[in-house]
Amino acid sequence: VQLVESGGGLVQPGESLRLSCSASGFTFSNYYMSWFRQAPGKGRELVAIIASAGSTGTFIASVKGRFTISRDNAKNTEYLQMNSLKPEDTAVYYCCNWRSETRYWGQGTQVTVAS
Repeated sequence: VQLVESGGGLVQPGESLRLSCSASGFTFSNYYMSWFRQAPGKGRELVAIIASAGSTGTFIASVKGRFTISRDNAKNTEYLQMNSLKPEDTAVYYCCNWRSETRYWGQGTQVTVAS
């Protein structure tokens, strides 16, 4: 299993970013995928999850209505569209292949929101 995130960077408050996670080494369309984030000095928290057929769930109240998780099974890629970014969204964002018995992680991509 290999998960490679991209799309992070430094943006100003109110701007947008789209994170991508390219997956390989497994049948992508069979599994739930998710995004986690870890802010400095804090634990890793689940941001959103998407089922193989596309149904989604968002787990952080502060990002509801601003962040959207999606996937393209033909491209073996999941996305996190992040709009109206706030300084408190600053974190390392991790792609995660969610399985009942284990989790596989990408290396993470840094998102920094600062003016």
